Amino acid sequence: MMKEKVRQLWERCFHDSPAFTDLYFRMRYSNEVNIAIPSGESVIAALQMLPYPMTFCGKTIDTSYISGACTHPDFRGKGVMRELLAESFGRMHTQGVLLSTLIPAEPWLFDYYTRSGYAPVFHVQTDIFTKDADSILTSDYSITITDSFDPQLYACFEQKMQHRPCCIQHTAEDFKVILADLRLSGGHIYLLHPMQQYDATAAMAFVYPDEPNGLLVGELLADSEEEARLLLQHICQMNGQTNLRLLCPVSKEREGEKLGMARIIDVHAVLQLFAATHPNIEWNLTITDEQLDVNNGYYYLNNGHCMKSAKRLTGSHLALTISELTTKILAPQHPYMSLMLN
Repeated sequence: MMKEKVRQLWERCFHDSPAFTDLYFRMRYSNEVNIAIPSGESVIAALQMLPYPMTFCGKTIDTSYISGACTHPDFRGKGVMRELLAESFGRMHTQGVLLSTLIPAEPWLFDYYTRSGYAPVFHVQTDIFTKDADSILTSDYSITITDSFDPQLYACFEQKMQHRPCCIQHTAEDFKVILADLRLSGGHIYLLHPMQQYDATAAMAFVYPDEPNGLLVGELLADSEEEARLLLQHICQMNGQTNLRLLCPVSKEREGEKLGMARIIDVHAVLQLFAATHPNIEWNLTITDEQLDVNNGYYYLNNGHCMKSAKRLTGSHLALTISELTTKILAPQHPYMSLMLN
């Protein structure tokens, strides 16, 4: 019953195709990840907390991605969603989640979510790949195209994604959702294989139709720049394209465009990990979190350790909101997310 009520609210608030809505509620939604505010026989606000692993400070941590956050039009502007977000943060903290992430559906929502402690730390860079007229696929490689799940394909994808040091990861079940969305959009995965190594993949590209009449590479993973270019070159040749639009992590030379936001859920646990990988840092912090009282307090980073205290120790302190702390910790690491259902 709850699933049907949440879907009715979703269909009222969003303008997704019936096919995408079917996919989401078949493969992504569950009552366990849902949190909602009922009113009579209806649901007036809801969101889903989708679990994603993330590489962070040399470890893999648990994060929770806010999806489908929506409020009935008759109840907007009354603080309902802020109440729901605060409730979700408490549940995340109890479950051992260290970070929450999301992708705002509209540009103005960046400011809205900042008031609940989020910070715009995920950026994306858009590059244009142009086909080299003289390049050809050598006999050293072969190309295959797929949109079907295969354990070996997922293992290769996971292994390549794990090399990114501060990046949202995808489980095998989530990879199946990515493939279902890829099929729905008319896209494919292109794979570059070294000859004589038929079970190996040197590069993979997730390719979607792009307006007008172009192609978008939503993710590109390769063992080398040369093999990445070779795969992109062949994608152009197969599809009669001169250019491809490519989404990729930001480089140090470019800031990129705002994509997503993060919020620290467990300050002490995050600062413990951060301190361990930055042993030379010495910080005295005063943290204020309006939604999660458990995070409020004084934190001291020294010699690779983090101590929390309810009492202020001597010395000057840097006072930060939870949003400011999230920016301070994550922004320099250039976190990245891709292949999300945004």
